[in-house]
Amino acid sequence: MGKLRKLFRYEQTSGLLMIGALLLALAAANSPLAALYEIVHHMPVHLRFGPLVIDEPLVQWINEGLMVIFFLLVGLEIKREFLEGHLSTTKCAALPAFAAFGGMALPAGIYLAFNWSDPVLIRGWAIPAATDIVLALGMLSLLGARVPTSLKVFLTAIAIFDDIGAVLIIGLFYGEELSVLPLMLAGLALVGLICLNIFRIRRVIPYIAIGLFLWVTMLKSGVEAPLAGILIAFTVPMHVSGCRCSSPLRETERRLHPWGVLVVVPLFAFFNAGIAIDREAVASLWTSGPLGIVAGLFIGKQMGIFGAAWLAVRLGIGELPRGVIWSQLYGTALLAGIGFTMSLFVAALAFPGAALVAASKLAILLGSFLSALCGLWVIYHSTGTDRQQVGEGPKRQSSP
Repeated sequence: MGKLRKLFRYEQTSGLLMIGALLLALAAANSPLAALYEIVHHMPVHLRFGPLVIDEPLVQWINEGLMVIFFLLVGLEIKREFLEGHLSTTKCAALPAFAAFGGMALPAGIYLAFNWSDPVLIRGWAIPAATDIVLALGMLSLLGARVPTSLKVFLTAIAIFDDIGAVLIIGLFYGEELSVLPLMLAGLALVGLICLNIFRIRRVIPYIAIGLFLWVTMLKSGVEAPLAGILIAFTVPMHVSGCRCSSPLRETERRLHPWGVLVVVPLFAFFNAGIAIDREAVASLWTSGPLGIVAGLFIGKQMGIFGAAWLAVRLGIGELPRGVIWSQLYGTALLAGIGFTMSLFVAALAFPGAALVAASKLAILLGSFLSALCGLWVIYHSTGTDRQQVGEGPKRQSSP
């Protein structure tokens, strides 16, 4: 339990840093510093490996490079939870799995309903389907001891299944035209990582070396390069047989987690949230694309998660977490509408034009803000420190 509380303190700090980075980016983009922000944003950065040259603006190095660490942490968490954590049994995984599926399908459906006739906007269907686990947990942690730990675990579990879906969507639907040779080299790198796992190599250097090669080849192949982090994570061994040493997976996660949530994610927020808010930007919110995003995040998420969870409990497939009542679960479903990091990432992949990306980002901010505000209000008024502490709560109810 102590490790879990430490995790949520990290998420709370990261959530505050993300909010600070977001506000700083918005302030820079809407002030006399806007020109400087754009210069830093698009600063060219070159990297050469012999004949191989990678030439990208700084924002792309953040999105395609540093985000590998974020996806690596996502992959490590997914693997750990399925092997030994809260998702290691079918019964424990059933409710958040159903809830996550509903929380992805309904927002995507709402967005498609708004934009079905537009062949360009329809590419953004996955934008409102993602939940930002760092910011959502950060918001929930602001309520402190009022919130049962089981509710935080439930939100984490939903976000893990949500991340699995988002990774599959990005890999299947948002890759560029594939290049055969780099893709084959990426396959060889993945085989090398699998061999390291089979032989239970616990030293970090081989994983870093092959992982870096995998990232470069994926970058050149047309597959989304940050997904290399997921592949690396799945090959890190959980345990090494015959060795009393600590778990390589847990040790890697422990060392990277502060860097991921306290550095990488706030940097991503700063470089991707700088939107010039003017009359044109505000007017764009009333067009079908942004409306679909806001409705998907704020309405689709809460209805999809709460409805799917209710159905799973009714059918006897899952049960409410210990100490959680339906009003708290509804507030959590609202909080899951915070789609900041993943949604911004998908928006940048989905649309080629800067105007569409900017309008989508503004819609993501609005939908996430509404979800956070309403979710915190509902959970605050459905909990109380006088009747429950962390990990405890009122008697579970079977129906809303």
